[in-house]
Amino acid sequence: MKIGGQLLAVGIGGMLGAMGRYTVSLLFTSSTDFPFATLTVNLIGCFFLSYLLNNKQVKSRLKPEAFIALSTGLIGSFTTFSTFAVETIELMTRNFFLAAFYVVLSVIGGLGLCYLGFKVAYRRHQN
Repeated sequence: MKIGGQLLAVGIGGMLGAMGRYTVSLLFTSSTDFPFATLTVNLIGCFFLSYLLNNKQVKSRLKPEAFIALSTGLIGSFTTFSTFAVETIELMTRNFFLAAFYVVLSVIGGLGLCYLGFKVAYRRHQN
């Protein structure tokens, strides 16, 4: 696969992921100070990236362009570490304990969903 094809695939996936990310942020617009939208996209992304990277059947059936479009493009732009970091700092200025809860929930939840994605991919591979 040539670099131009990879860049185009990442760009198309990235466009779709960014649109999905923005849609989720619109769905979670509320008066609450808790960043539910960012937490949601990051946790969903943890599961699906782990599933995608660990599912040998999916990886073998996808063309390289489709795989990179889904992993780096779509999931990479759907999730957002920078927004997580900024929202954590903003929460810390208002409520330290809520910020700490957000960090713990994001890290533990993200690792848990990555593990779940791995297990689901592995189980599907065994069947």
